[in-house]
Amino acid sequence: MAAAPVRQRSGPGGPRAQLPPCYYEGYLEKRGPKEKASRRLWTCLCGNSLYFFNNAKDSHYVEKLDLSGFVSLKDDCSRDRNLEAARLILRMKDGETKLTAPNLESRELWKGFLYSVVDLNVPSCLTLLPGQLQMLKEVVDKERSRRRTRTPTRAPPSPLSVPLVGEIPPCFRPVSRTEAEVLLERHPDCGNMLLRPGRDGCSLAVTTRQDLNGSVFRHYRVTQRDQGGYVIDVENPIPCASLHEVIDALVEKTAGTLQPFLLEEPYEENITYVSANDENGERILHTAPSSPLPKAPALPPKQGLSRSPKPHADSLPASPTNPMRRLILSPSPLAQTLNEELKMKLEKRRASQE
Repeated sequence: MAAAPVRQRSGPGGPRAQLPPCYYEGYLEKRGPKEKASRRLWTCLCGNSLYFFNNAKDSHYVEKLDLSGFVSLKDDCSRDRNLEAARLILRMKDGETKLTAPNLESRELWKGFLYSVVDLNVPSCLTLLPGQLQMLKEVVDKERSRRRTRTPTRAPPSPLSVPLVGEIPPCFRPVSRTEAEVLLERHPDCGNMLLRPGRDGCSLAVTTRQDLNGSVFRHYRVTQRDQGGYVIDVENPIPCASLHEVIDALVEKTAGTLQPFLLEEPYEENITYVSANDENGERILHTAPSSPLPKAPALPPKQGLSRSPKPHADSLPASPTNPMRRLILSPSPLAQTLNEELKMKLEKRRASQE
């Protein structure tokens, strides 16, 4: 089933021309989280939102569903009164919306368009024809271009308005969703998963990139719990005590396929400085010499600090008034007695040898 032709209609009070570009449209049965019965509405996927009209000719939409709160999309295998109808469940952060397409082929196309707009990537898990895949690729390119050029209507994603609990993992980057995708695609060797602020400024998000015939991006919401800690907001929420556990949980759940994004920032290899030219005053950037600075020459020894050799006893003057001369030349009585005893022992030893 080919995509329904896009028809831009205008009318008083709500012209469709003011809506984002329409990528796909057709009848769907819709039942919201607070609705008891389904309604058959003409549904248009315009930009990143679903617009619901009572019929295909209306210019005023009756409901709008912003897909920025997208969590998951899965088939609903329950029976319908129309045997050809195919159901699916669109899970948002504020509840589930049940949609029913006319047939299986139509459901696959709706899933393809929804995934393409939410993930900005052509899904590879659907059964689609080459022409349909090419159509989805064009939608991805158009939506990426639209998001880059549109005027921002919300505050920048950083800094967060809610203080973070505990240490921040090194894979945290204060970037938007599109900037995160660009970072991961530009530096695939640095990891494939990063933590970033959410769009609302009150939550966080994890963006991942994998390669499957091209880049496949996924975004997971991480919210802070009132009782402390965080939770990965997927179909079966994963509670975590800290942001480090959030990253560890995703690494563990994917058997190490997802790895934190760690980009080493470049550092300067040379010292540079700016100085003005003395002649014309022009400021020029200079690079300091990389060779080691020359050592300062050793200072000569100061005069008067050198030690003079001790005078020998023989060099002392023979004046009888010199106390050093008298101390050296006049042995003490004890020394005289020892000399005499030593002289006598030597004489006895010579006599015994003879």
